[in-house]
Amino acid sequence: MSPTRTTPCTIVIKLGTSSIVHEETHQPLLSTLSSVVETVVNLRKQGHKIVLVSSGAIGVGLKRMNVARKPKSLAGKQALAAIGQGRLIALYDELFGHLEQPIAQVLLTRGDISDRTRYLNAVNTLNELLSMGVVPIVNENDTISVSEIKFGDNDTLSAITSSMIHADYLFLLTDVDGLYTANPRKDPNAKQIEVVTSISAIRSQVSTTTLGSSLGTGGMETKIIAAEIATGAGVTTVITSSKRPEIMFTIIEYHNSLSVSTLAAESSEEFTIPLIRPPHTVFMPSLTPMRDLKAWTSHTLFPAGSVVIDAGAHRVLSRRESGGRLLAAGVVGVMGAFASGQAVRIVVRASDGDSATETPSAQPSRPASPRRLSIAIGTLSRSSSSGNLESPDIEAVSPSPQLGEDDVIEVGRGLAMYNYAQISKIRGLNSSHLAQVLGYADSEYVVENITIRVPPRPTEAK
Repeated sequence: MSPTRTTPCTIVIKLGTSSIVHEETHQPLLSTLSSVVETVVNLRKQGHKIVLVSSGAIGVGLKRMNVARKPKSLAGKQALAAIGQGRLIALYDELFGHLEQPIAQVLLTRGDISDRTRYLNAVNTLNELLSMGVVPIVNENDTISVSEIKFGDNDTLSAITSSMIHADYLFLLTDVDGLYTANPRKDPNAKQIEVVTSISAIRSQVSTTTLGSSLGTGGMETKIIAAEIATGAGVTTVITSSKRPEIMFTIIEYHNSLSVSTLAAESSEEFTIPLIRPPHTVFMPSLTPMRDLKAWTSHTLFPAGSVVIDAGAHRVLSRRESGGRLLAAGVVGVMGAFASGQAVRIVVRASDGDSATETPSAQPSRPASPRRLSIAIGTLSRSSSSGNLESPDIEAVSPSPQLGEDDVIEVGRGLAMYNYAQISKIRGLNSSHLAQVLGYADSEYVVENITIRVPPRPTEAK
């Protein structure tokens, strides 16, 4: 049995600023860009669908305006992005045009994909472009995006894009050929990590703080975050060097050979892998990837507020059979003001910290407002959850204590099925009483599509 020709895949390729523009002269790195373009076209000839996520607009803008370094002000960065983006896409169009490959420019902001309708429109557009044989070139719309330049290393955008189109591979092309235990430029003893199966475990083994360029806004840490998002959606993620983009052919063939070898072993057929492993780090995809709606909720939305849950609800939600749905009985209170359908954080009180373990995946998010947030804590008897409902008069609830961001721990995110006032009224109640309290009950769950990022401690998760 021999390896077959590569099966057509959907591939997202992310190219960083340091691979596009020289860090000091700001000249476009035409040799690298030409190699990437040629590789993309050859991948297309093999039947693969390709999306290119490209940084570099600000770097190109610096060259056009003869500015020595990237400005610190947001307005300055946005202006240079506006100047550079047109020239960058024109350069791509010229390079791809020589090989008769049509391209399309797709500019996105977090605001575009935080609205579910606009998110789905973006998904449909990308899929239609791919079906037409076009190579979409995606970048953040830095000119109008307030938060994107600060966050905008494009690593996260490439991961979200790969999730949107259900890609098979995400290639993060950078100036090193993989993830190392230390900075390989400075430490001769640095060792490359070839395979990552647990991102939370790998964070303690590697140095990620020294590999960003002065023109880019990211580094190796942002690539690990991107890998966490992409692998959670079932996308195989690879970090490798942009200096040899053609190595992507060998990497894909290598991993296909591994798959064929596994199948041969299961069928007792002889098979020998004929390939030497090319230098790269691969992050293996989750065996239970998130559904599209959960991935969208977890990674593309800024939460509008928070729902505080008790330790018991935390334990239940951490189990797969919960379906990621929260009953009112497990709600302790709410923080901030949010509407039905908006994303919310799922948090536990820090005083109940024995139920949660802080991990790197529990990334802090923006508070719902700059002031300290109030939490409505119910005084209704917990016996109400077993059917003995005492008078659920919201006016009779005792004054709410004040909790700030330091008083809670985020453990997950989801979509609210009711607004903050309604959830405040029905907190701690049995689902059978929702219609009695609210006058209607569209759902027996107060939050759905929950992704728990911080599980309870093993001693608590019984």
